[in-house]
Amino acid sequence: MKLYRLQRTQALPLSPEEAWPFFSSPLNLPSLTPAWLNLRIVGDVPDHMFSGIVIPYRVTPAFGLSVTWITEITHMDMPHYFVDEQRFGPYRFWQHLHRFQPRPGGLEMTDTVHYGLKHGPLGRLLHTLIIRRRLEEIFDFRFVKLQSIFEPEKGQGILEGSAWP
Repeated sequence: MKLYRLQRTQALPLSPEEAWPFFSSPLNLPSLTPAWLNLRIVGDVPDHMFSGIVIPYRVTPAFGLSVTWITEITHMDMPHYFVDEQRFGPYRFWQHLHRFQPRPGGLEMTDTVHYGLKHGPLGRLLHTLIIRRRLEEIFDFRFVKLQSIFEPEKGQGILEGSAWP
């Protein structure tokens, strides 16, 4: 299995302690996701996550096909980071580290996603043709949305980082 990596960094004008309530609420994830993905939480979840919480979603990643995505918050150090890992869903492997580090004037938020695909050579081809671009679109949307929430005077801004193997 080939392991891929996506990393994005964004500066926001608030402290990790101020950011934590927003980012630790699973209920905010749909608003940070493009409408075309049609992300819906399909079970009862608390307002704020904790290590061990399991969160069920439905998403429509491509071709109008809706799939179940179950994630577990496996690690958490409030207000510095948390990790969600797919337990069931479209990827063979998915681990997403959300890190919040203080910096002058606010925080640096870094998303690091490691993921592997199903279906061997077909999965690698789909990654090249569709999946990589779709993930970039999701994180581009998230960047702009977070900036509009926390820094509306900046408009759409500039993407501050993207790394792909």
